[in-house]
Amino acid sequence: TLQYMAQCGILPPVYENCHFGVFNDIFVDIGDDQSLEDDLSTYSSHLRNMKFMLQRGRKSTLFLIDEMGSGTEPQIGGALAQAILAQMNAEGLWGIVTTHYQNLKQMADDTPGLVNGSMLYDRQLMQPLFKLSIGNPGSSFAVEIARKIGLPKDIIDSAEQIVGSDYINLDKYLLDITRDKRYWENKRADIRRKEKMLDEKLERYTDDAETLRARRREILDEAKAEAKRILESSNAAIERTIAEIKKANAERELTLEARRRLKEERLALESNTDGQENSVLARAPKKKKTKHSIHSSTSSGITRQVEAGCNVKLDGQGTVGTVLEVSGKNAIVAFGNIKTTVKTERLTVTDAKPKEPKKSGISMATIDAGHQRQLQFKHEIDVRGFRADEAVQAVTYFIDDAIRFNAPRVRILHGTGTGVLRQVIRDYLSTVPGVMSSRDEDVRFGGAGITVVELQ
Repeated sequence: TLQYMAQCGILPPVYENCHFGVFNDIFVDIGDDQSLEDDLSTYSSHLRNMKFMLQRGRKSTLFLIDEMGSGTEPQIGGALAQAILAQMNAEGLWGIVTTHYQNLKQMADDTPGLVNGSMLYDRQLMQPLFKLSIGNPGSSFAVEIARKIGLPKDIIDSAEQIVGSDYINLDKYLLDITRDKRYWENKRADIRRKEKMLDEKLERYTDDAETLRARRREILDEAKAEAKRILESSNAAIERTIAEIKKANAERELTLEARRRLKEERLALESNTDGQENSVLARAPKKKKTKHSIHSSTSSGITRQVEAGCNVKLDGQGTVGTVLEVSGKNAIVAFGNIKTTVKTERLTVTDAKPKEPKKSGISMATIDAGHQRQLQFKHEIDVRGFRADEAVQAVTYFIDDAIRFNAPRVRILHGTGTGVLRQVIRDYLSTVPGVMSSRDEDVRFGGAGITVVELQ
């Protein structure tokens, strides 16, 4: 209809990206042209139309045939239809044929130039989906439609015995192929959606990483500038103190006063830098130590001895520890709950206090939350309508809780459907060590739509 509308100059109702060809001839064989006046039966009228198409058809011809080969005995009718379709294909004609004959479906699957197509059908709701699937033959749904109409079961069973199990199984295989194709198409669409989301996140994380690297460079530059300022301030204070001591000719009281002021300036500087002392000391040149010295130098140049009970810092570190024991060139230092032996030459005496060790343990809030979760645990989960991966994830958490709370038996509601959801859940349960067995529920309480899980 759309092709005919387009060639007649009428705008067809299609998407803007659709393309139409132009045919010189359009032949149609739809309906029943039987006639008493012309001595034509239903089948003879179809054959006359086929003859006309074969005589007049060419490569620019489009033919539309409904129920090709119908109207006579099915076996010879299907054979003639196959021979006519083979001739049309050999001559390069374009066309669409509808049929219920299995031999034509098989021919389209094996012959170059022909391709199968089918309209999808919902087996559960017994209603058409109005979606065209290209590449696979479709089923006639004869048995399913007969059951839906209400034909007696014994008649349907007798018909299945007459036609044979091979034909019935072939019809079921076609339905399974169509169902599996829809499942994998949905899987592919879901994978493409997730890949797109991952690409977007990767691009965003790459931009964030570049921003962080730039910010890191800025912070390092600022830290270097601040360290330089601290060093200059410390050197100025030291030089000023030395000058005052020299000016006072090393008088004891004046010397002690100068040292006190230097100590106050150093403590004020430590509190203002807020932990930046470590990076400054790491970059500052270290003074040479004598071979057998167990003393430590402060920033004022005054040597303080490392001895038991004093607070010290390890070179290049900001953590404050307490000296427990000094033995020769080594000292045992406690940093929080950790005791270690360190060379005394690596220790710097400090007035800072060590931090109190943090207490460990599980809070009562965490214990109460776990107890509340156990009280609210239900021995049944409903995953109907979930995708397979979503259902497996939900069942994983559910089974973990059930094992944790010592539940002897739980139920999983997944419905019957196509059976895919039930199978993936059973496959997962077979891998869980705490699961003893899994089985269908009693038919009175749900049957194959519910899985009962026995736990250790």
